[in-house]
Amino acid sequence: MSERHVLEPIARLVPPGSRVLDLGCGDGALLAHLQATRACTGYGVEIDDAKVQACLQRGVNVLQLNLEDGLTMFEDKAFDVVLQIDTLQHLRNAETMLRETARVGRLGVVAFPNFAHWPNRLQVLRGRMPVTKRLPYEWYDTPNIRVGTHADFEVLARRNGLSIEDSFGLHEGREIHRWPNLLASTAVFRFSS
Repeated sequence: MSERHVLEPIARLVPPGSRVLDLGCGDGALLAHLQATRACTGYGVEIDDAKVQACLQRGVNVLQLNLEDGLTMFEDKAFDVVLQIDTLQHLRNAETMLRETARVGRLGVVAFPNFAHWPNRLQVLRGRMPVTKRLPYEWYDTPNIRVGTHADFEVLARRNGLSIEDSFGLHEGREIHRWPNLLASTAVFRFSS
């Protein structure tokens, strides 16, 4: 997610001056935005060589790590905020990484494609896996290991003892607060342990 209209709603969930860890930071656009607009500091974590280079070109501190190996190198509450923006659905150990996010940060912010968005439901009713702007891959070549919904994350958070402090959906840059499970293409949550 590097479009400004998507970065802004997520950035507002991060308190100014926070020390941030951005897991699966991609090209570093969000962390660079947080540094420029909210005086944040911190690190991105990325595995892809080209994306690590893009982070460095943006002036974003980045660590090249595989998130599947966990976050044992970080102490408890080492960061004010830990971000997982479009990361959770790519991980085999999603629940473990969610708990690690809560351990390493005072706050966690997660965003992922909402599989329950109404166009996705319609495509499934027609017998096809959804292909949309937010889920642009065919079922056989998707990098997503799993799909989730806004409602599913609420259950997962509760099961792991997390307190949801804010949640909403995003669709084409608009925040969706009413019926986000149905009307939003992206689910967004801020939580604490």
